[in-house]
Amino acid sequence: MSGQAILPLSRRALLAAGLASVVGSCSSDRPLVDRLVVAGGERGGFYLEFAQLLATQLTAAKVARAVEVRSTEGSLQNLELLRLGQADLALCLADAAAQSGEVVALGRVYENYLQCVVRSAGPVRQLPDLAGRRISSGPPGAGAALTTNRLLIAAGMHAERGPVIANLRLSDAADALATGRIDAMFWSGGVPTRRLSELSAQVPIRLLSLDRWLSTLRTAYGVVYQRAQIPAGTYSGVQQVSTIGVPNLLICRPGVPRAVASKIVDVLVKRAGGLVPAAAAGAHYLDPNSLIGTSPLKLHPGAAERYRTVHG
Repeated sequence: MSGQAILPLSRRALLAAGLASVVGSCSSDRPLVDRLVVAGGERGGFYLEFAQLLATQLTAAKVARAVEVRSTEGSLQNLELLRLGQADLALCLADAAAQSGEVVALGRVYENYLQCVVRSAGPVRQLPDLAGRRISSGPPGAGAALTTNRLLIAAGMHAERGPVIANLRLSDAADALATGRIDAMFWSGGVPTRRLSELSAQVPIRLLSLDRWLSTLRTAYGVVYQRAQIPAGTYSGVQQVSTIGVPNLLICRPGVPRAVASKIVDVLVKRAGGLVPAAAAGAHYLDPNSLIGTSPLKLHPGAAERYRTVHG
């Protein structure tokens, strides 16, 4: 099912599509399970906000009596929480998920944008200018750290030819960039990211173009990496820029019951309008044709069965 072409939808198009009528409602008034734990992302980031919206909709749809959202460093920590049984669902970048054989997908939900942020008044104009400079690639548990490391290798900027890397959380990295303690920060998330919007109001920033190294990344790691455009005006004073896109997947432990996985698909489709943060400017995939594009992960059997029903 994941081999189909995926077309992103604008928020306006999604809300106009009337997707609530696609999936029939469940007749039971009792929650399927007592509790679910969703591993989200960093505070101030797009995916923690998505996880919180998802929790609200899962509760309203009676998938679970209570849904807890955990703030995490990102994809790599989320995978570990699933492995340890400390979370049931998680948001995860597709490149990070490809390294795990212990999870399955419930749907492809958002396009993820690798963002390299520098100060407009600084000397950095392109990625090679970061050689020998101080950067943050994100905390060790973040998918951004994985993608950034791969990008630097693709650009020939590793070891002694690369930047000096710190692993700072989103908010700490934004503070360090604003005060000049680092020269750039990498962040992988939806757009706009609230913390970066706050940063752009504090100090003029620029986003570096990163798509020059897309073909090298795809040769090394496959088509999980895509060209993505960050629209002009996403952050104050920032022009449109081409970067590296990575699908963001909603994943789960294989042991999640089929009925729960099926009903989560119902939520993703029929309650899609309630899963889009108000400020979202980037692409998302909350329709049946796009949700199934979860490669390189297989769909949970309960999710796959429900998508087949939706497609007729």
